[in-house]
Amino acid sequence: MKRILLLVALLLPVSLFAANDEARLLRFPSVGADKLVFSYAGDLYTTSINGGAASKITSNVGYESFSRVSPDGKTVIFTGQYDGNTELYSIPVTGGIPKRLTYSATLSRDNIGDRMGPNNIVMAWTPDGQSVIYRSRWYAFCANRGMLYKISINGGVPEELPYSEGGWCSYSPDGKYFAFNRMFREFRTWKYYRGGQADEIWINEIGTNSLTKITDNDAQDIFPMWIGNEIYYMSDRDHIMNMFCYNTVTKQTTKVTNFDKYDCKFPSCSNDYIVFENGGYIYKYTVKTHQLEKLTITLASDGVWARPEFKEV
Repeated sequence: MKRILLLVALLLPVSLFAANDEARLLRFPSVGADKLVFSYAGDLYTTSINGGAASKITSNVGYESFSRVSPDGKTVIFTGQYDGNTELYSIPVTGGIPKRLTYSATLSRDNIGDRMGPNNIVMAWTPDGQSVIYRSRWYAFCANRGMLYKISINGGVPEELPYSEGGWCSYSPDGKYFAFNRMFREFRTWKYYRGGQADEIWINEIGTNSLTKITDNDAQDIFPMWIGNEIYYMSDRDHIMNMFCYNTVTKQTTKVTNFDKYDCKFPSCSNDYIVFENGGYIYKYTVKTHQLEKLTITLASDGVWARPEFKEV
C-alpha cells in the first residue's frame, strides 16, 4: 500500500504540470474569422486564431474530426460518430448540442484508421456560407473512391456535384470556379508515391465541362485552397510536403514553406489565414503579410486519459 501511495504522489505533480504544458498531436485544424478549431484525442477544441488556451466543445465517445469553421466564425460543421454512422453535424463555435445534417447508408469500412479514412469528410464551405461540401463513399462505384456532395447548413437532401469522383476542394471567391482533387489518398501509406494515381489539382468552370490542370508533375499535389487570385496547396514534389501557391492571373507557382523534417498536413483556410498541422503542432500562415507562425496552444480539459488511477493488477 505504501508503494501505491508513493507512486500516486509522484505521478500527481507530473500530471498537473503536464496539463499546463504546450499541447501536441493536434490534428485537422480549421479557421473562420478569428476562431481556430482542431481535433485532439477524438474531440474538438476551439481557441483564438493566435493560439492560447483551448476549450473542448465536443465530448462524445465517438470520434469528432474534420471541422470547418464558417466564414463568420460562428458555426462549426464537422464529421462525427454520434449515432453509429460517421455523419455531418453542426455546432456553434462556442459549444452546444450538435445537430445532425446527413443520413447515410452504413459502410463496412468507416473509421479514422481505415486506409481511405472515415466516410462523410467535410471538405469546404461554399462562398455564401450557406452550405458545405463533403466527400462521401455512400454511392461511390468503388470503396476506394469518393464522390462530392453539397448540403445546406440546415440539413435536408444533399446535392451530388457533377464529378465522377472527387477529394479536397475549394471554390473561387465569386463561386464561379471550383478547384479540386479528383482522388483522395491522404490516409494511404504510399508516402512519396510517384505512380499514376498521384493527385493533381484541376479547375472546373461551374456549369461547364471545362477542366484545367494547374499542376503537372509526378508528386502529390493536394488540398487546394482558393484565396483571392491565388490557389494554395500542399505538394511533396521536393520530398517533404510543403505549401505552394499558384497565381491564377500570372499562372506562376511559388513555394511558400520550407519544412525539412515533417510533412505539412490537413490545411484549412479563411480569407486571411491558412492553418495546418506539422509535427503535431498547428501553424498559422497570414496571407496578407506572408508570415508563418507556430501557434502555442494549451488544453483546458480534464485529461481523463492521462489521469493517474488505481488498477487491479
